[in-house]
Amino acid sequence: MSLAYALALAPGGDGGFHAPDTEIFRWGPLFPDGPRRLRWFTKPVLLIALSAALVVAFYRIAFRAPRPVPRGMQNLGEVAYLFVRDQIARPMIGKDGDRWMPFLLSVFSFVLVMNLMGVVPVLQLPATSHFAMPLLLALVVYGLYLTLSIRVQGFTGYFRNVMFPPGQPAWMYFIYSPIELLQHLVLRPATHSIRLFANMFAGHLLIAFFASVAWWFLVEKPSAAGVGVGIVGALMTVVITAFEIFVQALQAYIFTLLAASYIGGALNPDH
Repeated sequence: MSLAYALALAPGGDGGFHAPDTEIFRWGPLFPDGPRRLRWFTKPVLLIALSAALVVAFYRIAFRAPRPVPRGMQNLGEVAYLFVRDQIARPMIGKDGDRWMPFLLSVFSFVLVMNLMGVVPVLQLPATSHFAMPLLLALVVYGLYLTLSIRVQGFTGYFRNVMFPPGQPAWMYFIYSPIELLQHLVLRPATHSIRLFANMFAGHLLIAFFASVAWWFLVEKPSAAGVGVGIVGALMTVVITAFEIFVQALQAYIFTLLAASYIGGALNPDH
């Protein structure tokens, strides 16, 4: 029995199978009966704070007493540092890349840990699957990009270089300038945040779906006809979770890579 056919046969109503939807991303206050001033304290907020605390604690332990030959946590910390430096900072920024390592390493580690929260038992929610968090990080990066661009090129020089690059016919600027202004002021931070959010949102939803299928057909409503579908759901949960870990690391890398490319573009303008 195929998965789609079995789900189609599942009875509707209150007793039927219900695939998880966007409700799994909506979390109310962790203390609904507590003081009103704690209503903002939800599971995503807890995971964000926990991720930040883990990153700070990890690097403090790793580098509080560095040794010439790294061991244990220091070894892990140096691997992360060298990866960000050699694969992101120096290729994207150039000779000034090392100066930006504290920022880039922090961004990479913070995003990675928040992403990985989605596969940690009990926690099981990537904070970056809530659009507000990727958007906030992207706005921080973009605010830094604008500040550096204006500092290096001047306010007028930055917008002139963006909207009126030399070597174009005059009529072209009527088309080119609004598009470039829209790209630099709106599309860059939007795509920077949406890429991270969409991947974490979709991956978490897929894991929840296959896990729900496995639970429904193997535990909640086991039957001879549905056991195969339940097994497929369980196997797919494992496969998708493994793939999601790869995507979580990849998206942390891509987000930091784009951040470094914006910093590099601000420090070394093309025009």
